[in-house]
Amino acid sequence: MTPLAELARSARIVVCCGSGGVGKTSTAAAVALWAAEHGRRTCVLTIDPARRLAQALGLDLLSNSPRPVKAKGLPARGPGSLDAMMLDMRRTFDEVIERYARDADQADRILANRFYQRLSSTLAGTQEYMAMEKLYELHESQRYDLLVVDTPPTRSALDFLDAPDNLNELLDARAFRLLIAPAQRIGRGYLRGLNLATTAMTKMVRRVTGSELLAEVGEFFAAFEGMYDGFKERAGLVYDQLKHPSTAFVVVATPDGAALREAAYFAGRLAADRMPLGALVVNRIHQAGPVPPVPAAARKRLRADGADGRLLADLLELHDGLETLAAAEQRRVRDLLDRVPNLGVVQVPLLSDDVHDVAGLRRLGAHLFA
Repeated sequence: MTPLAELARSARIVVCCGSGGVGKTSTAAAVALWAAEHGRRTCVLTIDPARRLAQALGLDLLSNSPRPVKAKGLPARGPGSLDAMMLDMRRTFDEVIERYARDADQADRILANRFYQRLSSTLAGTQEYMAMEKLYELHESQRYDLLVVDTPPTRSALDFLDAPDNLNELLDARAFRLLIAPAQRIGRGYLRGLNLATTAMTKMVRRVTGSELLAEVGEFFAAFEGMYDGFKERAGLVYDQLKHPSTAFVVVATPDGAALREAAYFAGRLAADRMPLGALVVNRIHQAGPVPPVPAAARKRLRADGADGRLLADLLELHDGLETLAAAEQRRVRDLLDRVPNLGVVQVPLLSDDVHDVAGLRRLGAHLFA
């Protein structure tokens, strides 16, 4: 049994992390499918699956709530089940605002604010924060034995861990509170007439909001007053759950040097934050089958022996190149394991086609759980 199989049987939450383009979504979906077919009530929370995989999971329409996966080939009966959902970042943020607002009027003012609309749709880190928020909501519902999370497609896996602190720092915004204090005494006219070009906060607000006027920003923080503590408390609860032994982080990478360095760095960060690192999945590993050695003199004779001989000699050269590539990939994986000892590794060979349906997920699972 691979390390991943043990996690899929026993963990309550599996978080698939890694830099963009390494196969996190397919890995998360394959883990969820395998767990469901082995008797667990499972939900996979995905962020941005490829269209054909989304359709295979019944997610061709955006849904911010779990829905049963009814793809062909899934068992109709049994204790296990598979639900899937695609995160709607804006809707999740709206739900958080509605949860912490003291009344409907406060919620309506925030939801209608243009700065909030920009913040909830485009600010870096918001998607990661809302993925963690939705994960905690589903965990607290007690509906599932296992939740599998496909983290957002970011350049750095660390964005998933850093996003809550970054967003909380923005929402805390003591500097903004000091700036809007006169407005709370004088009235909204103060905010509407204030241009950021005259303040020391110009660069920060431009970077965060893309706006030159402070009015929208100030009105948002004035409306947000009193809600920050709820956000901060919730983020703390989410972090506590991510550190719990029933949670496991699965770092997904490819044998590319940059992806493995990112994976090693992320594994180190998880260890520093005392978060449970469950396994490393290395996708798209090249493999070279055994070929009897052919001396150089024999290869030379092949090249002089007509078209068939030349073709065979060319194939032998291609195989030599594949062996060299495969050996280099294994060296890079070993180097990573030297830096992150006691880490269970699952290697997945380069598959002949993309994973885009349940059959493909099962083929991937055959390597993940062999």
